[in-house]
Amino acid sequence: MPERKQITRTRVRYGETDKMAVAYHPNYLSWFEMGRSDLCRANGKSFALWEAEGVLLPVVEAHCRYKSPLYYEDEIIIETAVTKLTKVSVVFSCRVLHADTGKVAAEGYTKHAFTSTDGKLLRDGNPLYEWLKSFLCE
Repeated sequence: MPERKQITRTRVRYGETDKMAVAYHPNYLSWFEMGRSDLCRANGKSFALWEAEGVLLPVVEAHCRYKSPLYYEDEIIIETAVTKLTKVSVVFSCRVLHADTGKVAAEGYTKHAFTSTDGKLLRDGNPLYEWLKSFLCE
């Protein structure tokens, strides 16, 4: 049975902070990517394998709600789950938490279209749709 939620641990690196040593806001979307990549890889289908099967996942929508700051050297936990799936798209929801306190630093999602390697929307015959159905968390 696949893991329904992926837990990824990392630290805020110096290059991910601003002059005030606070994690710079665009880095949260990079951490979302880290989480969704880890979710797929941990369950046997890295994005490289998706691409080898002819499926690309361009981001078509992204949202991040910032709740509390993170600072250089903070250990963080990235929780990632598949929360919506249609024949043409998938939504990965993420929460970034302070590892020490469990306090939510940010939460959001990225929505991805299923496309072929030539950029055409895959409406039928997506080889990964059935695989992703087993990950769906409400």
